[in-house]
Amino acid sequence: MSTAYPWVEPPWPNKPLPREELEDRIQQLLGAHNMCVLATVGAGGQPIASPIEYHADGLELYLLPDPGTPKVRAMQADPRVSVAVHGAYHGWHSARGLQIFGRASIIEPHAPGWERGMQVFRWYEWMRDLGMDASKPFERQVCRIVPDRILYTETWLWKQGYCAKQRWERLPAGTSGGEGG
Repeated sequence: MSTAYPWVEPPWPNKPLPREELEDRIQQLLGAHNMCVLATVGAGGQPIASPIEYHADGLELYLLPDPGTPKVRAMQADPRVSVAVHGAYHGWHSARGLQIFGRASIIEPHAPGWERGMQVFRWYEWMRDLGMDASKPFERQVCRIVPDRILYTETWLWKQGYCAKQRWERLPAGTSGGEGG
């Protein structure tokens, strides 16, 4: 038995979080971090996993991938992606992370959605950090990832009577209750 964290011992609850609370916890995790591992499907079906900076807009992510890289070519050929984000791990009492399964779109400069993506990504700070001229936005592609499904894990939920592994799915278009298609 864990002395400091007795609630990490079985039996574990299996109750799902209400959708609104789950979305709030996902957004908290996404907002507290800005690095992820992006997995794409490369030519020939091999996986490509790359660490990359992101910024969240609700449950959607925006990234500024380097043009012409294997991951950009992979997303242009097959938009299916998976993204992993996790917090620091200090034992079972602190396990927290998520995996997004969704679709990526590469948005060309000044195309619809590009300005929003650049605002969310905070291009100004990014360019300043790199010592670049930040007097106007960087003219580069933005990647937008829209989740279809999110697997969220937080073992602290056991203490609150909920299952540590939670599942979020995009609601069909026209359905009430939050995220739509």
